[in-house]
Amino acid sequence: MNQAAGKLISIEGGEGAGKTTVLNAVRGFFEQRGISVVSTREPGGTPLGEKVRELLLAPGNRICAEAELLLMFASRAQLAAELIKPELAQGHFVLSDRFTDASFAYQGGGRGIAETKIAELERVYVGFKPDLTLLLDIGVEQGLARAHARGQGLDRIEQEHADFFLKVRAAYLSKAAQEPERIRVIDASQPADDVVRQVLETLEQWMER
Repeated sequence: MNQAAGKLISIEGGEGAGKTTVLNAVRGFFEQRGISVVSTREPGGTPLGEKVRELLLAPGNRICAEAELLLMFASRAQLAAELIKPELAQGHFVLSDRFTDASFAYQGGGRGIAETKIAELERVYVGFKPDLTLLLDIGVEQGLARAHARGQGLDRIEQEHADFFLKVRAAYLSKAAQEPERIRVIDASQPADDVVRQVLETLEQWMER
């Protein structure tokens, strides 16, 4: 792999999948190899994006599926222009807690918006995909139990019913089946140390290409 070229790595998964733990481990993996890494999140990652995030996730806000999708892409377009593209141009690695695959899962699978509409927004307003996506896959019941165990209030999307998250998970796995070279499925039902070990093994293999 040409490490002089910047790479975008996204971390995806349903509620309670352990994305933060994995993101920290991935960041350490690259830093130990002397690779400059910038971390970000979706929705958010920029001053404008964080304001959009508040709108999207605040409990009680009534947002239709189409508005939710467009707000996600408004935040994403700003993130791509303000942070991701400049960092990649400098040869840095960018780690993102979610990226466009999340819209295919949540607004596509969960809300029922056609995949073709989401793909068109991705093409026009983002223009690129992650170089590698780590999909942390966990059963819905186990993931929601973990999310509730955090002891924090649930945001607007986390308050959805289990059938919504079943659709989200199915959409993620369908996307992974479509793009197996880019999207690597990680069994996130395991203890955190085992999940991290699997992630690091995947990164080692990816770096050797």
